[in-house]
Amino acid sequence: MPYEFGNIVLVPFPFTSQIASKQRPAVIVSALAYNRTKPDIVLMAVTSQFRPSAALGEVWLRDWQAAGLLKPSAVKPVFATLEQALIIRQLGILAIPDKSSLKAAISQVLG
Repeated sequence: MPYEFGNIVLVPFPFTSQIASKQRPAVIVSALAYNRTKPDIVLMAVTSQFRPSAALGEVWLRDWQAAGLLKPSAVKPVFATLEQALIIRQLGILAIPDKSSLKAAISQVLG
């Protein structure tokens, strides 16, 4: 199945220390063309833990239920690259306004 930007998937997302991973939802941020030609994908972490206000590069999802998430969620500015074979399952897809917000956040983080 070709994955595309904005797909929400369940994966063993690595901690930034790389010591361990935790099964959690993540959003695919690599392009369809990349995902079709490479064995890996680029992801950002999704969390249901909110700060008092959104941090730089964080996106609070407006349409989290349509994305297949169980709770109000945010995309964290934490990137990972994983093999596509590690995807446990697809949960949903971001709504267009949330995709636009995510693209803007990525631009803030990466420049």
